[in-house]
Amino acid sequence: MQLISMHFVNELIFLIAEKFLEGVEVNQNFPLLLLHLIDKQEIDMTVRVAGAIAFKNYIKRNWKVEEDEQDRIHESDRIAVKRLIVTLMLSSPESLQKQLSDAISIIGKSDFPRKWPELISQMVEKFSTGDFHIINGVLRTAHSLFKKYRYEFKSNELWTEIKLVLEKLAQPLTDLLLATMNLATQHADNQQALKVIYSSLVLVCKVFYSLNFQDLPEFFEDKMDVWMSNFHTLLIVEVKCLQTRDDEDAGVLEQLKSQVCDNVALYASKYDEEFQPYLPQFVTDIWNLLVSTGLQPKYDLLVSNALQFLSSVADRAHYSNLFQDNNVLSSICEKVIIPNMEFRPSDEELFEDNPEEYTRRDIEGSDVDTRRRAACDLVNTLSQNFEQRIMDIFGQYIQVMLAKYSENPAQNWRSKDATLYLVTSLASRGQTQKHGVTQTSQLVSIPQFCSQHIIPELERPDVNQLPVLKADAIKYIMTFRSVLPKEIVVGAIPQFVRHLSATNSVTHTYSACAVEKILAMRTSDNQLVVKSDELAPLASNLLSTLFGVLDRPGSEENEYVMKTIMRTFSTLQESIIPYLGVLLPKLTAKLQMVARNPSKPHFNHYLFESLSLSIKIICKSNPSAVTSFEEVLFPIFQGILQQDIQEFIPYVFQLLSLMMEMTPPGSVPEPYMQLLPCLLVPALWERPANCSPLVRLLCAFVTQAASQIASQDKLSGLLGIFQKLIASKSNDHEGFVLLQCIMQHFPSETLAPFHKQIFFLLFQRLSSSKTTKYVIALIVFFCFYAVKYSANDLVTVIDGIQPNMFGMVLEKVLIADLQKVSGNVERKIAACGIIKLLCDCPPIFSGGYQKFWCPLFEALLNFFEMPRDESTFADDHFIEVDDTPNYMTSNAKLNFANNSKSDPLQAITEPRQFLAQNIATLCGSRPGVVPTMINNIGTQYQAILQGYLTKFGIQLA
Repeated sequence: MQLISMHFVNELIFLIAEKFLEGVEVNQNFPLLLLHLIDKQEIDMTVRVAGAIAFKNYIKRNWKVEEDEQDRIHESDRIAVKRLIVTLMLSSPESLQKQLSDAISIIGKSDFPRKWPELISQMVEKFSTGDFHIINGVLRTAHSLFKKYRYEFKSNELWTEIKLVLEKLAQPLTDLLLATMNLATQHADNQQALKVIYSSLVLVCKVFYSLNFQDLPEFFEDKMDVWMSNFHTLLIVEVKCLQTRDDEDAGVLEQLKSQVCDNVALYASKYDEEFQPYLPQFVTDIWNLLVSTGLQPKYDLLVSNALQFLSSVADRAHYSNLFQDNNVLSSICEKVIIPNMEFRPSDEELFEDNPEEYTRRDIEGSDVDTRRRAACDLVNTLSQNFEQRIMDIFGQYIQVMLAKYSENPAQNWRSKDATLYLVTSLASRGQTQKHGVTQTSQLVSIPQFCSQHIIPELERPDVNQLPVLKADAIKYIMTFRSVLPKEIVVGAIPQFVRHLSATNSVTHTYSACAVEKILAMRTSDNQLVVKSDELAPLASNLLSTLFGVLDRPGSEENEYVMKTIMRTFSTLQESIIPYLGVLLPKLTAKLQMVARNPSKPHFNHYLFESLSLSIKIICKSNPSAVTSFEEVLFPIFQGILQQDIQEFIPYVFQLLSLMMEMTPPGSVPEPYMQLLPCLLVPALWERPANCSPLVRLLCAFVTQAASQIASQDKLSGLLGIFQKLIASKSNDHEGFVLLQCIMQHFPSETLAPFHKQIFFLLFQRLSSSKTTKYVIALIVFFCFYAVKYSANDLVTVIDGIQPNMFGMVLEKVLIADLQKVSGNVERKIAACGIIKLLCDCPPIFSGGYQKFWCPLFEALLNFFEMPRDESTFADDHFIEVDDTPNYMTSNAKLNFANNSKSDPLQAITEPRQFLAQNIATLCGSRPGVVPTMINNIGTQYQAILQGYLTKFGIQLA
């Protein structure tokens, strides 16, 4: 442990050096020098490409000025970059054009249209050049820039931007479509020219999709005939010279037809009334496309989008006439659905050679663009809208395919594979990621089908026989786990444990996944479906096979297996202890292995969760065992910190916190205390992922070693971290967590000299940036202070900053925004603090702030009785989609290392009773005065207070 501190210092030195090198890019003209380098034709292309990538990353890192950070790009450089970059991008070779196009998109996301209104004009004017290298550069940039319209929430700001874009771009884009279509006819025999022309058409169609996604623009509604007639042409066109021999990768023609399918599916689903005249033609086009397109992977996206179009049509009641004929439904099943559901050679290759990708597509739902998923969605849509007829027709095909399988299972297993997908799609009516399918068709007996066709596959003696069907059978029970009887689901666990020993990676991965999902299941009263004592008889075999999988080549970092290990530990609790002597060394060895090259974030997360569980479970029954964990884990943590393994450092801080919290207060070992000064160095707090775990670790220090911290004169350092956190919109809540912990555990006389400065910093931040999150945390802190010290002390310290300032706090903060406070502990603290102000603070009930007593009392009763106020402040705008936490900042939080939120007011169970008691006490100390004050509040509030007094048997004197 002593070595950790030294290596931590080395890490910090590295961080400081890294910051120094990054500092060079803040110099004025830095981005212009990069652009000049990229533009120099005499320089080697490798260098120019490296410069373009560096420029893009520079823009990505610095263009958007994050909250609480200074602008790292000079304003003159910003103006110059926007003036130069479009022309440079369009005149550059394609390898440079892509990087610069991405940079324009990043700048545009931040600046367009408000700070860069001329961007569209700069781009559109290039259409007239006739140079498709330039035109495609413009279209590629436009696609990247406008793609956000597909997922952004509706707002006036978004409508304004789209309106501006349409005014500038809609007509030129339409003209470009027509001109390009004409060129395709003129150059019908020129393969090279057609490649470029059709590439442009792909981009035109992509931009069209983005511009039409939010709503149907008036311009495109007026020009619908132009666009739809050309879409029809593009769907039926055959360009022999553009057909590729490659079976894997889609060529430009497949990409184009796929995007056209996307576009017409958008219109069919969102603008069906306007689109209705064109629908029959496109149904014919896409049907012909589906029945004539091969099974090669290069057609997958095309077929998937074509099937999604049919799903959109089938889901609309006024198109139901298209599906009334049983012959049509039979034809759909036979010619479209079953061929696209069947397990192809390419699927088998993926199953064998890339099991991780197969699993990701099959059970994680990332197969949205596969033909099999699209075929399943079409079946599901048809079965919901034409249930009885679909069941009758498709049921016949199911019986035929099952009979075919029975004749020769080894030869015809693909028939049963397709059957299982078909049954699942027919039966499912509603599902969630957490629970699987939760509603099913009344016409399909899920348990009966499971008993007849699923369980027999799992009961075959050879776990390696027909591995695809093994995986299908396991997936079936996983999918329907919430609707199958408990005896079937839980009864299948021994079979899943047996299949963990299968050599095929998909089979043992699905087995692990199924066990984990079943162990996570809960009853309607939130109890585990599988209890510890039910799992205990299987524990030895389950754990040994799970850890055995991690020794298999290709599954050394299988995240599903590690998650199942974590879930097994959690379910077994104390019953896991006999096995940990063998299992813990395997976990720590695995940690040392993955630390050398962290590449599987989910695996690593579940590994740390499993270690956290081990520590908690063992130390719960034997607190002194924490020393053994420290001896084993500290050397590994030393290596992680020494090598600056950024992905693991937040986890290390959390495990250190967990172990320190199990150490008796006042007796924290010296190695921990040697680490403390390193934790206070500002450079360590620059990484967002470190902030929350570091605050947790500092709170552990404060809770367990307040006296040792004070004796080392480190309190001012802790308050310095509080100051840094409180200034940040992103991390201010962490600052309040640290401050409250400090005030809970340090003697009041130790903190007294700092109180005024603390409040000054809090008000400084309030005046500079008033966000909802900050105001809520500030109210809770003020109320905590009133309870911890006294309400008088709160008034005194605030008025000590500026005379009569507490009146403004009452009016503008406490009374105005008390209703916004959320969270059980936070609401209790807020209520008790307000009660202290009302009943224990002479300046409020009899002094200069007496006029606020009634409004504050009414605000408290509203707080108790009315719904929470969910309105927000203008300064909340900084939270954008891209600012939401990523893996490093959010998912690095360990659930099983987490400590429950402490309640500093555990003695108070019911704040309403606390109010009644305190009002009664105040009445006793000031006879005749309080009733007069109560009579001045609204009658409805008097009735509420009387209800509290009656409920808790309290009478006012």
